[in-house]
Amino acid sequence: MGTSNFEKFVGDNLLVRAIHTAVKGRARYKVDGLYGSQALKQYLELRLSKEEGIAQVSANNLTGNILVIFHRDQSPSAIAWLIYDIVLDYRKKFIKLPVTKNVISTTPAAKKLPINISAIFPQTPMQKLGRAGSQQLVLVSGAVCALVCGLGLLHISGLDERILLAIQKLHTPIGDRIMLGVTFLGEPLPLLLICLGLGIWSTYNKRLWEATTLGITAVGAMGLNYLLKARFGRARPALWDWIIDVAHYSFPSGHAMASIAIYGFISYTLAKQFPQWQGRIFSLTMALIVAIGFSRLYLGVHWPTDVAAGYALGLVWLIACILSLELWQQYQLSAKRTKEAGKAFEAVVFLPQLQIQA
Repeated sequence: MGTSNFEKFVGDNLLVRAIHTAVKGRARYKVDGLYGSQALKQYLELRLSKEEGIAQVSANNLTGNILVIFHRDQSPSAIAWLIYDIVLDYRKKFIKLPVTKNVISTTPAAKKLPINISAIFPQTPMQKLGRAGSQQLVLVSGAVCALVCGLGLLHISGLDERILLAIQKLHTPIGDRIMLGVTFLGEPLPLLLICLGLGIWSTYNKRLWEATTLGITAVGAMGLNYLLKARFGRARPALWDWIIDVAHYSFPSGHAMASIAIYGFISYTLAKQFPQWQGRIFSLTMALIVAIGFSRLYLGVHWPTDVAAGYALGLVWLIACILSLELWQQYQLSAKRTKEAGKAFEAVVFLPQLQIQA
């Protein structure tokens, strides 16, 4: 190959670039794909060490460079083409790539295997997961729209007070006791105790991220509710005497918000562990959440709009927490598969019988 052809190779080639050829019989090249690849490093060293005229080879997967010491009668351009063919051969053997025409294909080996640059550098796991996350955002947007429309309708029509007065007619001594027990399940203390117990159980079973996400779901829902109450400062209804002690402001309902976030997340994790009971788990959870919200109306300590807002905001927070857990689990799985694939490549490269022709 002439000097002009070598310069064209250096300028156009995307796989091998000569970065130091001043010393005769010694050249350093930048090899695309070598950075971070122990398998390609050892494949290059093994193949080049079997070539006639090459005295020493040293590839570095930390810098992506390869140093070749060769006989003085050989040219750096010939070594560059040799590395080029070896890289193509490596990708043909161990990386199944679709065929495109993104890279020059001058050599016979290159003509057999044109390279797809997008396949050489695939999307990262987080980029792939970003598309899945955008789909889930549609659900969050729907919950927010439902919140705005529902609260606006109730406010305009003045249904808050009428609904509470209608519920008051349902009061009975037995009903009062039942509703006191139901509303207790949405109190901060039992919710935190339930989260603590399930968090310990998840940690014991080596599901640390599940336990962490449950804790974030609980603390986040309660903390956000407290901040919103302080921000809006809405007074609680006073249509009749309460049979329960309450404090702080009314909007949004903390019981509704915390129950849909926490019990919803718990049901989600249980349904994944026991898919055969998924329908029953979701049905019972929904019934419990609705009952807790209704108990706040029955006891007269919240307006219907408080409960509706609590449900909507809790749903948004629940979706955000579930999405974060799903993204992390998929990322971990993708990283694990990538690591296993890398080990498989290295195992293949170092098999005693590589069927490599010198």
